[in-house]
Amino acid sequence: MAYINIPYQLTETQSPPPCQFKSIWKVEANNSYQVVHPQGLTLPGLFVTLEGKGKFVQENEETMLTAGTLLFVQELLPCSYDCADDNWKFYFIHVDQLAMIHHLGLPIGERITSAKINEAIRLCERLIEILIIKSTGYDYAANIILQELLLLFAGDRIINLHSNLDLEDILLHMHRSIAQPFRSEDYIRHSGLSRTAFFSQFRQMTGKSPNQYMLELKLASAKASLEATNTSVKDIAAALHFYDEFHLSKSFKKRYGVSPRTYRKTNT
Repeated sequence: MAYINIPYQLTETQSPPPCQFKSIWKVEANNSYQVVHPQGLTLPGLFVTLEGKGKFVQENEETMLTAGTLLFVQELLPCSYDCADDNWKFYFIHVDQLAMIHHLGLPIGERITSAKINEAIRLCERLIEILIIKSTGYDYAANIILQELLLLFAGDRIINLHSNLDLEDILLHMHRSIAQPFRSEDYIRHSGLSRTAFFSQFRQMTGKSPNQYMLELKLASAKASLEATNTSVKDIAAALHFYDEFHLSKSFKKRYGVSPRTYRKTNT
């Protein structure tokens, strides 16, 4: 049969609108650098420290910002910040709101250590270049780079919180292997986890067991084949490594509410 993969599309969520970029400062400070905002910042912002050390104080809580750290700052709360040890190099980025930051799981007012600072520097420098040159569409480009920066930090934080990264590779491999026989034991061996830990972490990531997840991928592929080809149900079942046509039909009806043949009649 002509193998048909499955469509990948955005699902409807309650995601907040993306942050809008407002400004970026690149600061190289010594001990003379001291800033006080008695009424707080007018807009929320982000410190990204490249080198040295700075001290940030808000609501009587002191945070030391060192190389490789970042801090999201709430607006309209009294704050101050100054250089420590006569050297503090950082970017400060103003954004319009923090809803997207919350949605990405990045903490507000808590110092975050990131291994992605070099990539962040590249993005910040590119952002500054765009704002200097102001080519057509630079305002769109500035906001795209801001989203890249936030997603960079969010992805880095997820990696730091979840030590086992092999599950992401396994998930991608499953999607690329829909037309192959599925054996969960092969994936368990690859992950290096115990069977119990593998199933637990996989369910935490996807909400399903590995077998159920792969079955739904195969059924989605069968559905696409029924819509776009004249391949028989028997051949679709064989191509996707179902036990037989009956197994595909039974699973398909359970998932979509109709048999494969009925689905084809009403959707082609």
